[in-house]
Amino acid sequence: MTALKKFKVLDLTRARAGPTCVKQFSDFGADVIKIEMSAKTGTSQFSGTRSGPDMQNLHRNKRSMTLDLKNPVGRDIFYRLVKTADVVVENFRPDVKLRLAIDYETLKKINPRIILVSISGFGQDGPYLKRPMFDQIAQGMSGIMSVTGAPGGGPMRAGVAITDITAGYIAACGALTALLEREVSGQGQWVQSSLVQAGVAMMDFQAARYLMEGDVAQQVGNDHPTSMPTSCYQSSDGYMNVAATGEAMWLSLCDVIEHPHLKDDPRFHSESMRVQHRSELSQTLIPIFKAKPKAYWVERLNAVGVPTGPIYDMAEVFNDPQVISQAMSVEVSHPSKPSLKLVNQAVKLSRTPAKITSQTPDLGEHSDEILKELYYTEEEILEFKKQDVI
Repeated sequence: MTALKKFKVLDLTRARAGPTCVKQFSDFGADVIKIEMSAKTGTSQFSGTRSGPDMQNLHRNKRSMTLDLKNPVGRDIFYRLVKTADVVVENFRPDVKLRLAIDYETLKKINPRIILVSISGFGQDGPYLKRPMFDQIAQGMSGIMSVTGAPGGGPMRAGVAITDITAGYIAACGALTALLEREVSGQGQWVQSSLVQAGVAMMDFQAARYLMEGDVAQQVGNDHPTSMPTSCYQSSDGYMNVAATGEAMWLSLCDVIEHPHLKDDPRFHSESMRVQHRSELSQTLIPIFKAKPKAYWVERLNAVGVPTGPIYDMAEVFNDPQVISQAMSVEVSHPSKPSLKLVNQAVKLSRTPAKITSQTPDLGEHSDEILKELYYTEEEILEFKKQDVI
C-alpha cells in the first residue's frame, strides 16, 4: 500500500522546480503521467541525456506519453485525461497555459475537483509576469546572494539550485493541502508557487528582522549572523562546523578546548558580545582547533552537547554511517545501468513509505497503454500517430 495510490497526476513540467514537486507524488505511489512533446513535434525537456543522473533522479516512478497540446486533437485527449485526474502540474511561463487552453478556469469546467499547480519564476501576475527566470536570478532577487559569501567579497550564489528546489517542495505542500481541503468542499483549486516567493520565504529570520526592525542583513561568511561561535573552523586534517549557541554551550566549549579563562573574557561574556567581537573570537579559536584532528573535536564537543560535524564532499556524504543508516541512496533497476542509484526521499512514513521502483521512462513509453485506458481504439491510436498527435 502506498500513501497516494488513489491519485492521478498529470505532469507537464520541465527543468527542476516542477519535477521536484511531482516527485513527491510519484515517490509516494500516485499514478503520474508525464506528458511530453514527441521527438518530431518538440524539443527535449531534458538537460543532458535522458538516461543521465539529473533526469533519472527527477523523473523516476512515472509513466510517459507523448502528446501535442498545440494540436486540437491532442488537447482533446488531454481534456479526457483531466476528467479522471486529481492534479495537473505545470511550470510554463504564465501566459502559455492560456494559449494552450489548459488554464484553471478551463480545466475546472471539465473537472470541478481538479487541482492545477502552477510554478513560475515570478508568480502568476505582477509587473515581471513575462520575464524569463533562472534559479540564480531568483537567488539574487530574493536576497539570498546578498547574505551568502565572505564579508566584502561581493554576492555569492548558494551551491545548489535552492529556489528551484524549494519552490517545488512548497508547491507539493500546497497541492497536498488542496487535496485535503477537497475532502471537505469537494472542489479543486489553483495552487501557485514561484521561485522568487520561495527565495524570500527562505530568508526567514533575515526577512523578519528587516520587516520588524529595518535591519538589512549583511554577509558574514561561515559565521552565524546572530550566534557565535557558530562557524566553520579548520582542524589539523580538514574543516568542520561548530555551533556553540547560548551560554551553556559556550561554557562547555571553553572546557573542552581547555581554555577556561575565556569564560571570564569581557569580550565574550554574552552571546551579543561574542557576535560583536566575532573577529577576535575567531582569531582566538582558529589556532586551538587547528592543533588537533576534526574527529577529536567532533567526538568531544558532541559529548558535551555542542553540535559539531565534519564538512564533507559528496563521496564522504554517502559513505557516512549515519547517512547510510537513513538509506539516503536507493538502488533502482535499469535495463542499461545495472546498479543505478538515486537520491532517496528525505521524509519517512511508518506505514506507507516512499518507494522508488522504476527509472525514468523512455519518451512516450506508455502512450498506447494510457490511451487504451481512455478507451481509444487501436485504429484511433494509429491515426494519432500518423497525425503526429502522439
